[in-house]
Amino acid sequence: MGNEINIAEYLEHIPCSSLDYQQWVNVGMALKLEGYPCSLWESWSRQDSRFKDGECEKKWRTFNGSSEPVTIGTIVQYAKDFGYDPASDMGLLDWDDEIGVDKFDLGWVEPDQIDKKSDDNINSYKEIVTYLDALFEPNEKVNIVTKSFQDDDKKYKPSGYGMTYPVKALLKDLKKHQNDICAAIGDYDPTAGAWVRFNPMDGKGTRNSNVTSFKYALVESDKMELSMQSALIKEMRLPVAVLVNSGGKSLHAIVRIDAPTEEIYKKRIDKLYAVCKQYKFEVDTQNKNASRLSRLPGIKRNGKWQHIVDTNIGFDSWEEWEEWIQSELDDLPDPEDLFANENYNAPLAPELIEGIIRQGRKMILTGASKAGKSFLLIELAIKIAMGGHWLGHLCTKSKVLYINFELSKDSFTDRLREICANLEMDPAELSGMFDTLTLRGMAKPFKELIPSIKHKIKKGKYKVLILDPIYKTLLGDENDAKVVSEFCNALDNVSATTGCTVIFCHHHNKSAGENTAAQNRSSGSGVFARDPDAIVDLLEISPFDSDGVALEVTVPEHEDLELHDYAFYMRMEAALREFKPIEPIELVFNYPVHYVVKGLEHARGASGTNRTRKEQQQEGRNTQKRRMDKKITRVIEYIVTEVEWGNPNPSIDEIVDHFKDEKGFSKPTIERWIKETPELTLKKGIVFYNSTSSVTDDGDEG
Repeated sequence: MGNEINIAEYLEHIPCSSLDYQQWVNVGMALKLEGYPCSLWESWSRQDSRFKDGECEKKWRTFNGSSEPVTIGTIVQYAKDFGYDPASDMGLLDWDDEIGVDKFDLGWVEPDQIDKKSDDNINSYKEIVTYLDALFEPNEKVNIVTKSFQDDDKKYKPSGYGMTYPVKALLKDLKKHQNDICAAIGDYDPTAGAWVRFNPMDGKGTRNSNVTSFKYALVESDKMELSMQSALIKEMRLPVAVLVNSGGKSLHAIVRIDAPTEEIYKKRIDKLYAVCKQYKFEVDTQNKNASRLSRLPGIKRNGKWQHIVDTNIGFDSWEEWEEWIQSELDDLPDPEDLFANENYNAPLAPELIEGIIRQGRKMILTGASKAGKSFLLIELAIKIAMGGHWLGHLCTKSKVLYINFELSKDSFTDRLREICANLEMDPAELSGMFDTLTLRGMAKPFKELIPSIKHKIKKGKYKVLILDPIYKTLLGDENDAKVVSEFCNALDNVSATTGCTVIFCHHHNKSAGENTAAQNRSSGSGVFARDPDAIVDLLEISPFDSDGVALEVTVPEHEDLELHDYAFYMRMEAALREFKPIEPIELVFNYPVHYVVKGLEHARGASGTNRTRKEQQQEGRNTQKRRMDKKITRVIEYIVTEVEWGNPNPSIDEIVDHFKDEKGFSKPTIERWIKETPELTLKKGIVFYNSTSSVTDDGDEG
């Protein structure tokens, strides 16, 4: 279960009564997917007057998974739509917030004077005609709803689909019935009022698909005084075509969007509402649909007039407003003359990994499949946490947060324990300096994780963040420069606001080889090559010369280390932004740890040989077998010598004791060799040599 999110806190900020049926179902599906009980959904649903006992449990049983599941992110988004900002509660910036921009202060905004029109100065005909002229072309169609009903809360709501009129014909009809507009638009209940769709329709329905032009959006709020709503709408300089007093608690600003497609319309709506949020205008986020209804001016509603407050407020177009608001919310620092600033010689950030990367920067580790990149990342995290050397480079002791997206918690713990054992250290030594966060099954686009991650970094006082693997949170085409740029910008956000060094790994492309520059070997967009401050690359190299003969490989600091036949050899190269180039280093991944090796300085890249990877692996196994055969031969020679010297049946313990000072002659290994050798038999701990000749008890041949 996703215990990183306090889901009850999010649900508290979602009024169930404000959701439609499908949104209510979505909440239930998301809760069940994440492992929460039905009782949580049921207790939250009880706040709605539509709640019926047993309905939640009945619906819950129908949630059996989907190819496109509704996730916990849906609940998070609903809460945000209703104004909940967990990042703000934590004192952090949300993804949509502008870095460095102070939250808008309402204290200095002067309330606007709202003209409350009386019966004497309202002309229904002029109000409706002005509205239609402001929003529609004569050849377009407008949908008006005059019928209404009362819901369980005694609120009046529109009923039915209304009537769709050609604007030109409606204007003509209104002129004809100036003193009786109901003759033109139909009768309405003056207690409820009437509604209009502010975007032109096709006359075949009232859904978004029936909108013929995505021209306008509705900005509305009933959570502040009308005078403050008007003041903020003007303060934001919104390109308002017409501003209508709803006759209730809100003003309806019909904002020019002029989107060429529905997709662009949605994006502009999101930006519009995000700006409203920054200006503390508590916009009703349920008004996003292009086919949404608004209040029709010139109509009475419960003794008050729905009427036009103003037209053509703010900028004339979306493009002009968008350019202006971008400059208003500009968070870039002012240009400065460094040489006129006494602090221009401020010291550089300290080095985190000597000669490779400084604190607060970004580093990517790239390599071929099976190079053990995740293992090397864990080794790096250990060395940073301990302040040790990593592949010959000293690390500054720093607290590490390792986010594991792929392995289960027990598997990651086992891997860490195994690596520590091979490094001859107690994992307990890492306590207080190396923390892990397991997000297997909870991965989402990295930008959505930013508020929580930044909170954890600040709370835990981490200096280094390691992400493994990134494909779990990239969630997009790695060849798409936009997707990768957004990911890298998200990393910048974390690094810039926390001072944390961010490290992650990525795999090679198919054509990567020794003739390709280290920074260009990573798969996907070239952004991976240009963005990081340090690129550490692992290129596979062949441990064989051109004739297929194994090169003499040594491990200087571990002379007794036995290399596996499946060991992976590689050359580490780096592309660095702030440091001079470093000399390549040859390594071997001898599961589960990497070691610096000698003897492969002139080895060719594996992709540069004439042998396939499979052939190279087979040659490695052949070489290992030759070494093993030599050891088996020595064991047989020892047994034969013992037989010749009067000990016809040496014990397995005697053989092990004889080779105790030599590596690779453990008891289990010798037992396995004996069982695989036809000339030898092991029985009850005694070894029998099955030769054609015999030896007498006194040592004489018979």
